[in-house]
Amino acid sequence: MDNSQKTMVLTGASRGIGHATVKRFSEAGWRIITCSRSPLHPSCPWDGGEENHMQIDLSSPSEIERGAANLLERLNGAPLHALVNNAGISPKDDDGARMDSVSTPLDTWQHVYQVNVFAPVMLARALIEPLQRGKGTVVNVTSIAGSRVHEFAGTAYATSKAALSALTREMASDFGKRGVRVNAIAPGEILTEILTPGSEEAMLPGIPMGRFGTSDEVAETIYFLCNDTAGYINGAELHVNGGQHV
Repeated sequence: MDNSQKTMVLTGASRGIGHATVKRFSEAGWRIITCSRSPLHPSCPWDGGEENHMQIDLSSPSEIERGAANLLERLNGAPLHALVNNAGISPKDDDGARMDSVSTPLDTWQHVYQVNVFAPVMLARALIEPLQRGKGTVVNVTSIAGSRVHEFAGTAYATSKAALSALTREMASDFGKRGVRVNAIAPGEILTEILTPGSEEAMLPGIPMGRFGTSDEVAETIYFLCNDTAGYINGAELHVNGGQHV
């Protein structure tokens, strides 16, 4: 890596928004270090993917600590310019339906919160020094489900995303004092392979723009937040949903 190249760490790169985000940053010349519980996706679209991919189980605090130590070794004192906390889980019941606040088992709540809320702050805390050196930014991927009852997203997922929104504000205050910006994006209905069947019929009438968003549109928003053009944006949550939240 040359000294002028920027570096990003991103969780959940194997598909959808994460995949598009890595492709966007790679095209702009960034070095990308990806983290997921799975091996590198076979259709990896970026240079250096194989040597810059790490398998980390974000549901395990000890795995996160191990992975963070490995990340610091890979950075080897170099600055980190962006951390994108994109990984998230949204469990369904055995029939594929949403799990509400009555039916969700406690261990499912704990698992969802560990991956969706605790893992982002654990990684950010572990990487605070290289982020400071890079005058970097953290982007947390929340959801429209964090601010309203959603037809398909379950209660544990929705409340975890609401918690991540609140965490973003807290981190913006704490990390901002160290020169690191922290923001969030809240996607609405995005065309990815994890869409629940029947989503378009149920959701399109409530979207003023009359269509679902694309992963590339979300990736562009993340890219904007991680660059100097967004240099005074801190503690914001940008809605990427075609006006669905209004």
